[in-house]
Amino acid sequence: MSALSLVKRPRSRRLALLLAVLAFLPLTPAQAAPPELPDQIAAAWRTDHLYVDAAMRQGFPQAELARIRAAASSAGFPVYVALIPRTPYTRQDQLDLPTLLQARVGEPGLYLVWTASDGYWSGTEKLVRPGGLRGRSLIRVQLDDKLDNKIVTDRPAPKIVRTIQQAGTAYDGRPLPEIPVSDLTPELIRGRSTSEKEELSGYVGMGIGGLIGFVFVLTRVLRRRRRPARPAAGPKSPATVDHRLASVRTQADRWIPKAGRALRSFEKRRNLTAEQLDLRDDATARLAAARTLRAGASADDRADDQASGSTGDRKAGTPDILALTGAFVLARQAFQLVSGNDLQPPCFFDPTHPSGTHRAAWSDDIEVPACKTCAQTVERGKTPHGLQVKAKTGLFGSGFVPYWNLDPDESPMVATGFGALSDDLAERVTRVYGGVR
Repeated sequence: MSALSLVKRPRSRRLALLLAVLAFLPLTPAQAAPPELPDQIAAAWRTDHLYVDAAMRQGFPQAELARIRAAASSAGFPVYVALIPRTPYTRQDQLDLPTLLQARVGEPGLYLVWTASDGYWSGTEKLVRPGGLRGRSLIRVQLDDKLDNKIVTDRPAPKIVRTIQQAGTAYDGRPLPEIPVSDLTPELIRGRSTSEKEELSGYVGMGIGGLIGFVFVLTRVLRRRRRPARPAAGPKSPATVDHRLASVRTQADRWIPKAGRALRSFEKRRNLTAEQLDLRDDATARLAAARTLRAGASADDRADDQASGSTGDRKAGTPDILALTGAFVLARQAFQLVSGNDLQPPCFFDPTHPSGTHRAAWSDDIEVPACKTCAQTVERGKTPHGLQVKAKTGLFGSGFVPYWNLDPDESPMVATGFGALSDDLAERVTRVYGGVR
């Protein structure tokens, strides 16, 4: 046997081994990326409108599921329910999940997404009516339901069933049934909690402000009747602007009570950790600032501004839409803190959009949080339309401009980008405006 054959034999063995390995590779298919969570839930809803995450199915109390199914089947309209664990994804996008899911399903109905964390359940909901059908808003029904925040949250069925019942009332005006005693939390401490007292003071302040505003408007109307009519100083605001102001006001009025209910539910938990106590205090401060801003955007401010041809706040000189938007942003963040979601900054360009979960290059060295739509607009080299406010343009005119063109020294909302540039909006609001006005 030659030396050359001894060298070739090991090489031939290695080549044969390599070919054998390659022969088996096609038998192992490539693993496709799993579909996104909204796609998984929407696909499962095609066969069962009650989705339970795979990680929770084993050992999930069947009595809870049976009760949810019974309430959904008797609702009289489609009800879609998703029970999922609290994860980084759901903490970030839980508030938007019902909207994302409804877009995938494409049908009217009640969409509920409930998540569990540390033995407590919380959720968000969206009621979509068939085209042309009107009724009460779900949030208004929940506000009128005095026992809504007294329902236990250590299991999902009580709150989900009650939300389905509330949606039925909003849908066709049916009366709310009684809540079983077993679904109500025991009142450990008699009297109102701190947050309830704060909320009551907020409503009292708003009521007093509304009464003063009514008297003020009546006085100005009587005075103006004695004067000759003057020609209009300029074109009126477009109807779209009035609609936008009403929309922002509705969002603020929805999220402030919602955050208040979530905070009271959070306070009732036993043995709160130091971290949870910090979250509670942070949420309390943001909610108090939201109520301050909402009370400031009252009827007397609007009447005075309309008479002078501009919209403005007595103290800070900023439009009502800034105060209402700030109230909405702070209330939404307070809800995020006590419902187990990650605290999200608002979209810098338009804080009424979904939270700023993306980054957008505002200049060469500055990035700002933005919603997906605004971030994509910036990527295309354009500037988003932004939150429009009325301001002076030129020597004598006025028009609507993006809010960031205003003087930041005149408003904490402009100075902080509603908290997108610096997360101290609540502190600044308290410092500038004080308590609930």
